[in-house]
Amino acid sequence: MKQASALVLALLFVGLSTLTVSTQSEAEWTTLIDGSNTNAFTRIGDANWRVVDEAIQADRGAGFLVSKMPYADFEMRVEFWASAEVNSGVFIRCRDAKTVGANDCYEVNIFDQRGDQTYRTGAIVYVAEPLAMVNAADQWNMLEITARGSRLTVRMNGTLTVDVEDGQHANGPFALQYGIFNAENPDPQATQGTLKFRSLQIR
Repeated sequence: MKQASALVLALLFVGLSTLTVSTQSEAEWTTLIDGSNTNAFTRIGDANWRVVDEAIQADRGAGFLVSKMPYADFEMRVEFWASAEVNSGVFIRCRDAKTVGANDCYEVNIFDQRGDQTYRTGAIVYVAEPLAMVNAADQWNMLEITARGSRLTVRMNGTLTVDVEDGQHANGPFALQYGIFNAENPDPQATQGTLKFRSLQIR
């Protein structure tokens, strides 16, 4: 009888421990976008970021939302909507918060209509071609990015598009792109389409 009671208590302890770990793990996520503001970011460029229907939206100009904090190893999940012609992306581990580009960060691309499809949606530009073709246009999507040391993985709507080892960039802020932006010669007329970010969480 004592052995049975001890077994029940042990199983109960394991169950509670598992629940606690699971709850703590979920609680580790930090929400940087919830559709209500851009307070966690600094703006570069003239993209007209604003709150529309519980999402952060841009449809004119060009530029970035740059995180105020740097990140090295992390998991990120981003819920976004982009019209087909939108040129966007999530740039991670940027060397300089004021200089965002595919050569200074890892650019996880969101651009179905990219002229050179080598690094289309789901790719890391100049680093890894997408393992699968996933179109993002005109629907809500879930982008999951994981950076652990030199290993980078990307999933788009649950499909693995990148699993690569690369050591160019180790730490830095991340940035959300709308349109083609060049700090020395911005051309907002080159940008069309609508981009929305409904949620962004990181841990």
